[in-house]
Amino acid sequence: MKKNVALLATCQALLQSCNALLVASSGLVSLVLAPSPSFATVALGIQFLATMSLTLPASLLMRRIGRRQGFLIGTALGFVGGVLFSLGIFVHNYGLFCAGAASFGAFNAFGQYYRFAAADVASEDFRSRAISLVLAGGIVAAILGPNLANGTRGLVDNHAFLGCYLSLIILALISMSVIAFISIPVPTGAERHKRGRPLVKLVVQPSYFVAVLGAMVAYGAMNLIMVSTPLAMSMDGMEFHQAASVIQWHILGMYAPSFFTGHLIHRFGVLNIMMAGVLVMFLCTLVNLSVLSDLRYWIALFLLGLGWNFTFTGATTLLTQTYRAEEKAVAQGFNDLLVFGTMTLTAASSGALLQTFGWSALNIAIMPALCVTFAFSAWLRFSHHRISPDG
Repeated sequence: MKKNVALLATCQALLQSCNALLVASSGLVSLVLAPSPSFATVALGIQFLATMSLTLPASLLMRRIGRRQGFLIGTALGFVGGVLFSLGIFVHNYGLFCAGAASFGAFNAFGQYYRFAAADVASEDFRSRAISLVLAGGIVAAILGPNLANGTRGLVDNHAFLGCYLSLIILALISMSVIAFISIPVPTGAERHKRGRPLVKLVVQPSYFVAVLGAMVAYGAMNLIMVSTPLAMSMDGMEFHQAASVIQWHILGMYAPSFFTGHLIHRFGVLNIMMAGVLVMFLCTLVNLSVLSDLRYWIALFLLGLGWNFTFTGATTLLTQTYRAEEKAVAQGFNDLLVFGTMTLTAASSGALLQTFGWSALNIAIMPALCVTFAFSAWLRFSHHRISPDG
């Protein structure tokens, strides 16, 4: 069990390193390749759209062929994405670059199930900690991703950032080799063929609703601010290495707490940790709106990552308590469909929102969603609704 969790954490680390590199560099590459600055986050939006579109099909496919085979398909798509990204930069073609984003988004669709695979291989008592430890693999991404982007962006003369995207190809190949050593139980006959409750009955469970809402808002709010931060810093006259450093601290905030988030959930309860996470994300917006110096980007993005960790890890743990074995693929897939639908909207619109309304309005816009999430989490926490696979 521990070996499999460690290998899944390694896969998570490699996937998130790729994503950290993309977040740090994609908007700046798009400023050069895209026809207008307002399109600077469109490539990331396409990536999240592909992830959103394929999360449910990926889950259903893995119900048939197993997690490991599905993960191998995902890494192959990541390899193709790295090739298309690199070609797009080399020939100065934004269409090819966006095609790479779509293929890499498909890789992400499969990779999002690393955390659920940890729940599959863990005992019930260890489940929240297994999920948390796999997410902790992102700590490597905090160090590797931005530094890899900063260190390889000038590797190829006359093609800024091409070296970054060539490195994605190598990371995808390493992921493929790690997956070959993971042992994940194959789906049982009941999981493949037995029909569970209709989706609507899953969705109307208060605990399932709150879990999905928490995951959507955690990722949506985080994504809206994170994607636009390098652009906002560039507009403030700051250098790329400073933006890479901010993203690095943000990812540390996202994943470093994972070493103890599972223990906190086990001790204080999943809903208490979710509410704490929402409050920390709200604090992030206040820091971004403050009159602090440029240091506010570092502080706010670290808080954003920490709040995301508590909220998203809690939401994932809560979700695993709301379905039966035969409902797993649909319940998880529908959750991630909504989560990445939110991410797609925020990634595709953040550049235009920043250009049109400014940095302050961007932060104010997420406050109502955070308040609603806190209110529903508190309602479930203090109500008498039973959290179980039977609702």
